[in-house]
Amino acid sequence: MDSVANLKGSVVQPVKLIIPMSIDCDVAVIGAGPYGLSAGAHLKASGLRVRVFGEPMDFWADKMPAGMLLRSPRAASSISDPKGAFSLEAYEAAAGLQPAAPVPLKTFVDYGLWFRRQLESDLDRRTVERVDRDRLGFRLTLQDGEVLRTSRVVVAAGIGSFQRKPAEFANLPGAQVSHCYEGRKFREFSGRRVVVIGAGQSALESAALLRETGAEVEVIAKIEELRWIGGHAWLHHLGPISTMLYSKHDVGPAGISRLVATPQVVHHIPLKLRDKIRKRAVRPAGSPWLPARLAKVKITLGRSVRTASSQRGEVLLMLDDASERRIDHVLLGTGYDVDISRYGFLSPDLVMSVRQLEGYPTLTGGFCSSVPGLHFVGATAARSFGPLLYFVAGTEFASRELAAHVHRNTAARR
Repeated sequence: MDSVANLKGSVVQPVKLIIPMSIDCDVAVIGAGPYGLSAGAHLKASGLRVRVFGEPMDFWADKMPAGMLLRSPRAASSISDPKGAFSLEAYEAAAGLQPAAPVPLKTFVDYGLWFRRQLESDLDRRTVERVDRDRLGFRLTLQDGEVLRTSRVVVAAGIGSFQRKPAEFANLPGAQVSHCYEGRKFREFSGRRVVVIGAGQSALESAALLRETGAEVEVIAKIEELRWIGGHAWLHHLGPISTMLYSKHDVGPAGISRLVATPQVVHHIPLKLRDKIRKRAVRPAGSPWLPARLAKVKITLGRSVRTASSQRGEVLLMLDDASERRIDHVLLGTGYDVDISRYGFLSPDLVMSVRQLEGYPTLTGGFCSSVPGLHFVGATAARSFGPLLYFVAGTEFASRELAAHVHRNTAARR
């Protein structure tokens, strides 16, 4: 019945019970890689109710090439925690490992898992399928259909969704082309002909790993000459002068390295100059320990692939000098393009509400986006705060800045 007549003949409308929605946590962190784990640790230490969603270190463990070594120096490979107690060195000591440089991927993955256990983070391994706004903040729909509500969301979902795949390779079947961030097992290419596209760390190290597993490998890159990180090694051995030129993170050349280490300063540099600094600091280059491992790899520079087609089980590549290659597989070491619309869990309405610069969210202090309560850390923040945010070393600045901002604003509301 829509209404009930009372004894006097008047109509009494039914009472609609309104059950107020409750907040399940103050902050939901989406992503459990270095940035997500670090953010969760700092936010929890500031007294906030935090939940970190995702499988810990999933991208590093399953999508990066097995046998990889970290590009970052040891001093820049620790995940930040509030007291600095859970560094890479602390893990190695606890695990009885001899410190290694460069740091093996497996060691770093195991370190991340140890970091998570030591901090007893409120980790939820379920996947967040969708994030929507509601009147209390945000509504998260999880993979099993459960719906949770939170005041704030921190997106720390990494770069797995941003693989750059040049259009000329779009028509190749999946069995004949892959990206180096897809987690393909290189041993399956033993005895096969593989062309690696690119001249950055991921391309060159992948080429070395493929050759070491028995593949016949050629690297094809547009640049005329390969670049090596730390090419002016003597600049690192000038005592106090070197300290003025380079930060411990070692991101970028002399001088720029020092600037990059201060994201709060980079943030206030005009965008055009900030972009120049960012691109110069992370231009394609390989680590200095790679050349010896590439001695038996064919390197073709100053060339690009015009077309790629599948023909009778082979891949036919036509280069811009009219030469061709007949091979079995193309591996793309072509990096990634940040584009938050490719995060499938962000609702289209939410993505449209975020002010962006070519796929990067425009962020202010506290890593705040234009949507109140929505924050981005890691690579997605590099356009606003500089290239340090592409690297693990950026977790210290990002997590401290984020936690301070969220704690301050949460306390004000209470």
